[in-house]
Amino acid sequence: MADEKTADPQPPVSRRFARKPKGRARQIVVVLVVLVLAVSGYFLWQYLSSYESTDDAQIDGHLNAVSARINGQVVDVLVEDQQFVHQGDVLVKIDPRDFQVAVAKAEADLTDAEASLLSSRTDVPVTSTTTNSTLKSARSQHADADAGLTAAERQLNATQARLETTTAQVLEAQADYKKAADDEERYKMLVEKDEISRQIYDEASQTAAAAKATLAARNASVAEARQNVTVAQAAIQQAQARIAQAEASIQSALTAPEQVAISQARAKSAAAKVAQQKALLDQARLNLSYCTIVAPVTGIASKKTVETGQNVSPGQQLLVVVPLDDIWVTANYKETQLRHMKEGQKVKFSVDAYDHEYTGRVTGIGGASGSRLSLLPPENATGNYVKVVQRIPVRIDLDPGQNGDHRLRPGMSVDPKVYLH
Repeated sequence: MADEKTADPQPPVSRRFARKPKGRARQIVVVLVVLVLAVSGYFLWQYLSSYESTDDAQIDGHLNAVSARINGQVVDVLVEDQQFVHQGDVLVKIDPRDFQVAVAKAEADLTDAEASLLSSRTDVPVTSTTTNSTLKSARSQHADADAGLTAAERQLNATQARLETTTAQVLEAQADYKKAADDEERYKMLVEKDEISRQIYDEASQTAAAAKATLAARNASVAEARQNVTVAQAAIQQAQARIAQAEASIQSALTAPEQVAISQARAKSAAAKVAQQKALLDQARLNLSYCTIVAPVTGIASKKTVETGQNVSPGQQLLVVVPLDDIWVTANYKETQLRHMKEGQKVKFSVDAYDHEYTGRVTGIGGASGSRLSLLPPENATGNYVKVVQRIPVRIDLDPGQNGDHRLRPGMSVDPKVYLH
């Protein structure tokens, strides 16, 4: 019995061979499970590495602010918050009466300026013709005055010669009269003494009277000659005055180019005035058109702050129109996620508001990080630097027809996936 207990029992051969298939099956199952897990992990890794996702993304779009361009009082507001409007729809009306008056004044000023321009343009050929005619007339007058001066000088010379002749004749007549008078006086004394006959005395008296008459005639001739000299001198002075006047007219007429240039300058100034008044009229009409404020784009009116009766000023925001056709996604990806990201890659995303998947394309990667583009960029002035992963904005444009129902609105949260392959 002791030998049987101490002896190593040996199982039967059939039992040893019966346990081996179970161990192999377990090993095969483990290997298969490991292979399945490895293949699944590989495909999972391939799938997870095929895209980059982020939860820091939102729908983005344009916000078209509508503001006044003139000062005025609002007389009508035709839109309410959250109302859908089309491009060109009237939103706000401003009292136009002041601007209508300004347009009427500008039109009147333009008419006046155009009349002045017409007059100035007419003056140019008139001035040219007048100055040419004046020059010809002045030269003709100058020639006539020269001829008159020559004739007057000749007449003066002739009258002066006659004056000299008559003066000599007066002297001769004076001498003859003195001799005849002296003879008469002597003959008178002799006739009283009866030393000569009365006939001789009478002849002497007649001779003295004739000499006196001749002297008087000669004096009259001298007076006439002197008067003729005075007349000739006056004619010379008159001719010289006409010559001076003609020369002044010639000098004035010779300034014809300058006068024409002045007329042309006035015409140009009048034309510039017309252009200025046209610009003022255009501005007045523009200001009048600004009294009607229309929607710049098709979209939804929001953030309305204008009311009827309110006085508005240029640049004052009245409301905002949000277009729903031109929207995109702005996704802020970590800089470590941009290694394989590039433009044109396919994107799928969803929004929290709707159970729908949208598609799009990467169309641009930001030029700087969000922190760098912030109002107050971070600055390390202490020298203690802590590396923080930065985020870069990535623009994603929707594929055509993805927002046909206009359900996507700017500001909605988005979960995008950018497929890298």
